[in-house]
Amino acid sequence: MRRLLIRPGAIGDVIVSLPALESLRTEYTEVWVPRATAPLIRFADRVRPISSTGLDLLELGCAPEALTAELRSFDSIVSWYGAGREQFRQAVAGMPFYFFEALPKQGGMHAVDFYLQQVGAPLGACPRVEVRRQPESFVAIHPFSGSAKKNWPLERFVELAGRLGCAQFCEGPEEGAHRFSDLGVLAEWLAGAAAYVGNDSGISHLAAAVGVPVVVLFGPTDPRVWSPRASKVTVLPLSSTMEEVERAVLEFTRCAS
Repeated sequence: MRRLLIRPGAIGDVIVSLPALESLRTEYTEVWVPRATAPLIRFADRVRPISSTGLDLLELGCAPEALTAELRSFDSIVSWYGAGREQFRQAVAGMPFYFFEALPKQGGMHAVDFYLQQVGAPLGACPRVEVRRQPESFVAIHPFSGSAKKNWPLERFVELAGRLGCAQFCEGPEEGAHRFSDLGVLAEWLAGAAAYVGNDSGISHLAAAVGVPVVVLFGPTDPRVWSPRASKVTVLPLSSTMEEVERAVLEFTRCAS
């Protein structure tokens, strides 16, 4: 069977969908995702950025015939793209599309289980991005997210880094902050950390997915739905004190403060 999986969304949205996507793997599996997240899809036979496919042209009625022929070459197309757009659904009528709702409802089950339930897979899995892990002594810090209201104050991250004495910013206010060419390279760097600290962001999900112990500051989003899922994740509220965050990090690492 040839199957196409189409998953739009931000970094965290794609990562929490990974167990569901992997459960749909067949003899040939192709995945179309946003360009930024393409390096994180390790199980597929082929991965393409959605922006390179011309999907957005279908509902405009000007898609190239090659795209239509390509879509018809699949036996099954599972899509979170266009699920809420009637015009898109009409444009692909007659093709083997199966649509799923793209976002779970707040206050419901964890997002990972929401997507697993959609595809009929067993619940409880954790997202994994397979990279070689050789832990070092540093603590990775990512002090940003997609929304300022989700962020612990930047100056507190800077203070935390000073107190730990072994922290490195993967993005931050300092000259020495690391910069990465894509998420695959970032994943490999994160996998070397002894622990990670960050906000409710896609990078926090990525750190958990590569197996790093994660301390994540959450609010106002519901952590019951959107917190990173892994065996070593500590979720703290944005109101947490410096001492509470430092203590949580030190429970995961021997790094001296």
